[in-house]
Amino acid sequence: MSGHSKWATTKHKKAAIDAKRAKAFAKYIKGIEVAARMGGADVSGNPALDLAISKAKKNSVPNDNIDRAVKRGAGLTGEVVEYSEILYEARGPQGSALYIECLTDNKNRAASDVRVAVTRNGGTMADPGSVSFLFERKGVVEVAKKDGLTEDDVLMAVLDAGADEVKEEEEMFEVISEATDLPEIRKALDEAELDYNNDDPQWRPTMTVDLDAEGARKFLRLADAVEALDDVQNVYSNADISPAVIEELEADD
Repeated sequence: MSGHSKWATTKHKKAAIDAKRAKAFAKYIKGIEVAARMGGADVSGNPALDLAISKAKKNSVPNDNIDRAVKRGAGLTGEVVEYSEILYEARGPQGSALYIECLTDNKNRAASDVRVAVTRNGGTMADPGSVSFLFERKGVVEVAKKDGLTEDDVLMAVLDAGADEVKEEEEMFEVISEATDLPEIRKALDEAELDYNNDDPQWRPTMTVDLDAEGARKFLRLADAVEALDDVQNVYSNADISPAVIEELEADD
């Protein structure tokens, strides 16, 4: 699940570690393949590929997998890699909305898989535009917490780079900016020697919907099913689950 939210915390605790890792690896590999196809295999002349490889390494993707992805994407293996980016919109329980980002080499398969996952798990597919207006494109960087680091420290490091705000979460600080300001945000964090991750553009909800325990259970089942699909890169939602509801769900496990 891209980006941090209270409901994602619960979902991640429920997910199998190996399955999460395999899914994450596939996401970064696709990013490398796309960047290599667009700009070639030479990292020095392809900033997008350099960034994609850096993210993969930061998330422990094996070097052999990275090298194969670069060659495959650049056409050096004889394979043709052609991905299309597609966004699907869906509705979940209690007014929740899902914005589903796919990167696929087969549009028909992706559309069918998303529709089946949504409808079989209590959701409904939404008409184009009926969900997207609830989200805005933002740059989001997760800064790791370390001893003595405060929200003000992070804000001072990124304020001149274009950050809109810094939010303290349970396990990290979120730096939120315009998506176009991400390169400067990364540069500022590097200069401040602050560790960070998940530094990508994301679709952020303009307002959230609180779910009760029943709605949260249904929503988590739906979100899990969609995110598990091979073609799905990210799932964004306006769902919010309070700490009290999270405790209730964990108590029932």
